Amino acid sequence: MNGAGPVLSGIAALVYALILAPIVVVFTLAFSADNFILFPPSGYSLRWFQALAGNAPLLSALGLSVQVASVVTLCSLLVGVPAALALAKGEFRGKDALTGFFLAPLLLPTLITGLALLLFFTPLRLTATLPGLVLGHMTVTVPFVIRMMATALANLPHDIEAAAATLGATPWRVVRRVTLPLAAPGLIACACLSFLLSFDETVISLFIAGPRASTLPVEMVRYVEGRTDPLIAALSVVLIIATLIVVVAVERLVGVARAVGR
Repeated sequence: MNGAGPVLSGIAALVYALILAPIVVVFTLAFSADNFILFPPSGYSLRWFQALAGNAPLLSALGLSVQVASVVTLCSLLVGVPAALALAKGEFRGKDALTGFFLAPLLLPTLITGLALLLFFTPLRLTATLPGLVLGHMTVTVPFVIRMMATALANLPHDIEAAAATLGATPWRVVRRVTLPLAAPGLIACACLSFLLSFDETVISLFIAGPRASTLPVEMVRYVEGRTDPLIAALSVVLIIATLIVVVAVERLVGVARAVGR
């Protein structure tokens, strides 16, 4: 048993190194002074961050992704929170089957989901439109919201809700004044996760996006198809830092473990 500590520590260090190595490479290339991707770079510069600030297609796609992710986050909460509340607090026939139905998209590869959405949206003329992008992203975000909120709601103290009902509060008042405030950490985590999932969604966006509705991940794929410069590495660094800020903010405000109901 004495050798288990160093062995497990070494394995953990190796796993972390494998996970972080690509990020280190991306950060290094972002500050490259070369005209093409070369690792290690022959020199270092901020030129690609300056080029990024002047790249109109990528900045336009960034703005679109923020808009889509914001709408997706709001709609996912409006749909997912009531569904999670019914599944966590309600007792009705077919509850398990309904839970499986809501969570089924989590088991499907996004490639299959994207193709199915393309075939479904084409006759409805929703491809290459903002409503189509929002609905497509919601197929991914809503199941996550339902799963996380159901877990958070199931771990709430039932005696507080029962006490409120005993004192004469209506079921809606109990939900509005007791249940949702207690589940606020879960709501914050779901909102942040939904935004990040929608903002980062690539496969589904590739199927249903178009020239008039090209999100940032799609525009990044199109950029690297014809160019080999480190500008995408600079953009990736900006996105990594922004994601870390969101994660750290959630951890500081509510705690990630508490937000998911643990």
